[in-house]
Amino acid sequence: MIKLVYGGSGSGKSSFAEQLAVSCGAERKYYVATMQVYDDEGRAKVRRHQEMRADKGFVTIEQPVDIGVAAERIARGKGTTETCQAVPTAKTAVLLECVTNLVANEMFPPECFSGIEETVVVARIKSGLEKLFSCADDVVVVSGNVFDDGAEYDESTLSYMRALGAVNAFIASKSDEVYEVVAGIPIKLAHQSKCAELC
Repeated sequence: MIKLVYGGSGSGKSSFAEQLAVSCGAERKYYVATMQVYDDEGRAKVRRHQEMRADKGFVTIEQPVDIGVAAERIARGKGTTETCQAVPTAKTAVLLECVTNLVANEMFPPECFSGIEETVVVARIKSGLEKLFSCADDVVVVSGNVFDDGAEYDESTLSYMRALGAVNAFIASKSDEVYEVVAGIPIKLAHQSKCAELC
């Protein structure tokens, strides 16, 4: 089962997504972290998320780019510790956080200041996500809402936003459930099959 959890910064989406991942009842749980830490604020955010996951049995895989590599590691039943030589038939859940960072990391690598073309980034991420979706019984994906402020942006930021929108739409199209989290309240959105029934 694939679930997308979407919301603004500080909305409570991370906490809710973690609850969904834990409630899957999987014997093996992986947390795929995409955030690259550059400053004290980033370090504080990582610490807060680590505290949230403490004692919940997640194996963390740091994967800021090329999400397909994390999928391959999960498929082999290996995380960052040797204790995950688990039984191949064990139920597996993956919590991927966060697509917002993943798109930024793929689009603006340190060695390419001008950024990678958005269609290339979207295709690469879609390919990696397909691998991730096929290697686990349950996948919960966290993504951010960066689209509502109405500000004007330069072309590179607009390109990033278009790429993120395309990736979010792709994930939603593959998802069994989609949630938007607002002020700590998860709202289950109608799935596309439901929309087709209403139209």
